[in-house]
Amino acid sequence: MFIDSHCHLNFEDFSTDLEPTITRARAEGIDTFLTICTKLEEAGDILAVAEKYPYVFASVGVHPHDSGPTLEKFGAEGIRETLMRFCEEKKIVALGETGLDYYYDNSDRESQKDCFRLHLQVALEKNLPLSIHTRDAEEDTIKILKEFPGVRGVIHCFTGTPWLAEEALNLGFYISVSGIVTFKKAESIQETIRKVPIHKLLLETDAPFLAPTPLRGKRNEPAFMKHTAEFVAHLKNMSLEELGKRTTENFYMLFNKAVRSGDPRNAV
Repeated sequence: MFIDSHCHLNFEDFSTDLEPTITRARAEGIDTFLTICTKLEEAGDILAVAEKYPYVFASVGVHPHDSGPTLEKFGAEGIRETLMRFCEEKKIVALGETGLDYYYDNSDRESQKDCFRLHLQVALEKNLPLSIHTRDAEEDTIKILKEFPGVRGVIHCFTGTPWLAEEALNLGFYISVSGIVTFKKAESIQETIRKVPIHKLLLETDAPFLAPTPLRGKRNEPAFMKHTAEFVAHLKNMSLEELGKRTTENFYMLFNKAVRSGDPRNAV
């Protein structure tokens, strides 16, 4: 069995076929899902999805693209209060996705940094891991993470440099692999993933985005993660079964508020 550690099941892309989407994924061995928040306004909908299914967990957070407008609308204290409140929910097992994106700069960089730090503060107070988005902002991402000793989490959808992987691993962070690793021109990412210790590796889809080869261009969905898993197993020179076992253990080690599928404590 595998776990999709980062997807967006509340997005409009799945509004008409969420149930069949989940059914297809579980038929392909994707046993559990972490659906990720990008805006405070969607936190309630995400929580509702997680509460409907015992094998779906959720996060709460603000994507760096939305940090500026969210700070304007809610203020720093409003963001903090909302994060703190949702962290009390049983099915909320992480904060994020949060981080820095200097590629698009959809929000000004100071707003991104301020919002990122808010998430890190709450993560330490609530002892929850974070799903980190970083693009063209590696140095600032690591610099800010180092301001919060003891914070833990994952660099999601890893597309960075070997330096970023090494720095994140040195901080105890996990590295998550998406369908991008299967792309023909992703040789640098592939080489980095070969070197990531297996006990620090997670798998994800980032669905509905980034469908893996051979399904590029289609709406991504959790069932497609099998292609990424097969590719990564080959990269790591290990069996698909062993990869599933190890990455599943890693998920529950990091997202330790999540209760394993089949555990009676996970009854909805």
